[in-house]
Amino acid sequence: MTRRDQQPFHFPNAPDGWDPARARRIAGENGLTLTPDHWRLIGALQEYYRKAERPVLRQIKDALEEHFHHKGGMKYLYEICPGGPVAQGCLLAGLEVPPGAVDKSFGSVA
Repeated sequence: MTRRDQQPFHFPNAPDGWDPARARRIAGENGLTLTPDHWRLIGALQEYYRKAERPVLRQIKDALEEHFHHKGGMKYLYEICPGGPVAQGCLLAGLEVPPGAVDKSFGSVA
């Protein structure tokens, strides 16, 4: 792959109707350039949602912390997804944003 934003990954847990082009479009609308770690985040979220009966914000954050621990965990993910690694990541992955991931009254995102 010659372009940095192209994804070299496969997404066996992607929700129906999702494709990488959709993620690239949403990323562009949000001012993001997708890196390999963005694609790993997308894949990790899709895998978690496929396995979870009911996605819970705290468990998603814990799973992402563990998955990206070697890079700095959630702190690193906030650097690459300033709109919140769970909230923005779910949008990129074609998943429903879990309750509590965005709290507009406090201006916070997870």
